[in-house]
This record gives sequence, structure tokens and C-alpha cells, in this order.
Amino acid sequence: MSFLKKNKTLLLALLVMLLWGSLFPMVKLGFSAFSVVSTGDILFFAGLRFVICGAVITVFAFVKDKKSFVPVRHSLFPLLLSGLFAIVLHYACTYLGLSLTESGKTAILKQVAALLYVLASPLFFREDKITAGKVIGALLGFLGVIAMNWSEGSIHFGLGEVLILLASVCTVASNVISKRLFEKVDPITATGCSQFFGGAVLLIVGVAMGGGVKLAKSVAIPIFIYILAASIVSYCLWYTIVKTGSLSSLFVIKFAEPLFSCILGAVILGENIFDLRYLFAFLLIGGGITVANLAFAKKKEKE
Repeated sequence: MSFLKKNKTLLLALLVMLLWGSLFPMVKLGFSAFSVVSTGDILFFAGLRFVICGAVITVFAFVKDKKSFVPVRHSLFPLLLSGLFAIVLHYACTYLGLSLTESGKTAILKQVAALLYVLASPLFFREDKITAGKVIGALLGFLGVIAMNWSEGSIHFGLGEVLILLASVCTVASNVISKRLFEKVDPITATGCSQFFGGAVLLIVGVAMGGGVKLAKSVAIPIFIYILAASIVSYCLWYTIVKTGSLSSLFVIKFAEPLFSCILGAVILGENIFDLRYLFAFLLIGGGITVANLAFAKKKEKE
């Protein structure tokens, strides 16, 4: 019991990584189950997910504490900005990229967000400084991206890979905005509102592009229910942790996300996780995140 109390944040963060890691193969499975083919279909599918998730989380937050909505009207701009980066731009890039590449590869490439954060954080938070450890970590991560996209003696960046890297940039932006936002607005309330707004934008754009979904397989509804449940639980937990934890130190835990995604991608989709490029990229990017965060931890110890 004492272990659980001392490591509550770590265990909750790992649960979030497991849920997020599972969503890559499950969403890809959902594309097939709902006959998602065109760009409009993809944006509609993403929008439907987050409109429902956002509505459920918002209602839960309202029932739990009506007063938590009072600060919302004074923080409307950062709330909408969070929805723009965290949902609209991030998931438009992620879903479109996921439709063009493997779920395990997508999850590994998205870890570049952690490296981008430790380098960009000094611009937004006074307590974070650029250090040799962070620079080395970023270089290792860059080499990991190169290893992931190395094929037949040359580097190949397809549209899918580029979109996933853009999604990583959006992840950094959304977490920086959210960290500031949560100083004034309850994390669960902010998460629900931003997800509903972002989902609505994606849904409208998807419909405008002629997108939609249809039940192509009998497992479609159970798959979608899992995606919704995993999304609601994971985002509420993550942003609750982000409110009190250090983003630099929390991002090292995201190293577990691609591990879970690769394993579940192999189990659910039959993807090949034994590609040496995956192994090298995983080790390099994970090593980069670890080095950067160790440097952050040592700095904290000296203060």
C-alpha cells in the first residue's frame, strides 16, 4: 500500500500511456470497421470521437462542481487555443498520418514531442534552462527519427511521417498552453470544453468535405466505445497530473507509450515490431528523452 501511495503519479501516468498506446492500433482498426477512406471521413471520425468525449467530460465536470465553470468565461481565449492545438491541429495531423503509416511507427515518431518540449520549455517557463543534457537528448532523438525513416541507404520522409512530426509540435504547444490554463481553470473542466470545441470544428470540416462513417463491420460499435472510454479516462488523468507535475519530468514517462503501442499493434493488427529500424529509433528517442530529463532532475537537485 505504501508503494502505491508513493508512486501514485507514476502509476497513473503509466496507465495513461497504456491507454494512449492502445488507441493507435484501435483507431486504425476503427478506420476499417467504419469504412473510413477519404480525408473527410478521417476528420469526421476524429470529430465525432471528441465531440462525444468532450460532452461527456463537460457534463461530468458540471455535475461534480458547477463552480469550476466560473473561470471559463475569463479564460475563453486560451481554452479555445488549447482546443485548436490539442484537438483540431493535433488530431487532424495524427489521424491523417496514421492512415498513411503503421500505428507503432506513428507512436514512436510522436515521442519527438518530448524532445521538442525540453528544448522549447525555456521560452515559456523561467525555471527551465537549456543544458548540455537537453542538447544531447535532442540530438539522440533526431538520430532516432533518421533511423526510423532510413530505407535502402537513404532517408525517406513520406507525408505520413511529416504529419506525425507536425502533430508532435502541436502536442508541445497544447501542453504549454494547458499548463498555463490550469492555473485558472480546473483541468477536467478545461479538457471537456476544449475537446468539445475541437471535436466540433473537426466534425464541421469533415462534413464540409463530404466525410462520414458507416458500419462496415459488426465490431465497429465496440471499437468506438473503447476509443471513447480510453480517451475520456486517459485525458482526465493526464491533465490532472499535468496541473501539479513538472512537464519536463512527466514527458520521460511518455517513453512507455510507443512501447505499449508497438506491442498492441502487433497483437491487434499483426504489425511487424521486429524491424531493426523500430528498435534503433525506440532506443535513440527513448535515450534522448531520458538524458534530457536526467539533466532536468540534476538541476532541480542543485536548486
